[in-house]
Amino acid sequence: MDTSHLAEHAGTAGTLFASVFVVATTTMRTMIPLRVFGILTNIVLIISSIPSHNYPTGLLHCGLLMMNSYRLHQMLQLVRDVKRSVNSDLSMDWLKPFMTERKCAAGEILFYKDEKAEDMFYIVSGRFRLVESGIELPVGAIVGELGMLSPSNVRTQSLECIAAGTILSVSYRKVEELYVQNPAFGFYFLRLASARLFQNLGLLEQRLMQQSAPTAAAPKSA
Repeated sequence: MDTSHLAEHAGTAGTLFASVFVVATTTMRTMIPLRVFGILTNIVLIISSIPSHNYPTGLLHCGLLMMNSYRLHQMLQLVRDVKRSVNSDLSMDWLKPFMTERKCAAGEILFYKDEKAEDMFYIVSGRFRLVESGIELPVGAIVGELGMLSPSNVRTQSLECIAAGTILSVSYRKVEELYVQNPAFGFYFLRLASARLFQNLGLLEQRLMQQSAPTAAAPKSA
């Protein structure tokens, strides 16, 4: 068979298969299947561009293949990291790639009690304190994540920087975007937030028991 006819048939077949994949992507509601079909489309168009010597198209889809593969890896890694966090120390390191760095000066108030909550923070360095309770948060702590799940989305305490440091912030909108893109991420994030809530309740119960113990142990007056 003439090579020109072979190239023509290969190009037609490649275009047909790519069109099928493109149509299939319109039915995808989550990001991981969408990336997988994008990768398959890139591969088909790269292969079909070789016999027809359509090198610009091949190079374009080589670049898109690398981008789709990286984004797929990033999303799968995110799900794995969230799952690992749920089963271990409730770390939120998996959110760092999606967060923005911010420098804080001593005396700066990051947010006030009863104001609208729109983001959460990861403490990288410095010292930070919840004003109303007087609790000082250690490096590596996350603060403000439960505000996203609160019906009123308001802060329950104020956060003050008492020694200059650095924090990472991520908006609730970004977390919601990740949630919508990948149901598995959303499921594990809810488990993580629930685990943190129960952890906080456990600490509260311990404090109440410690406060009530001296009262119960005090001798009764004659």
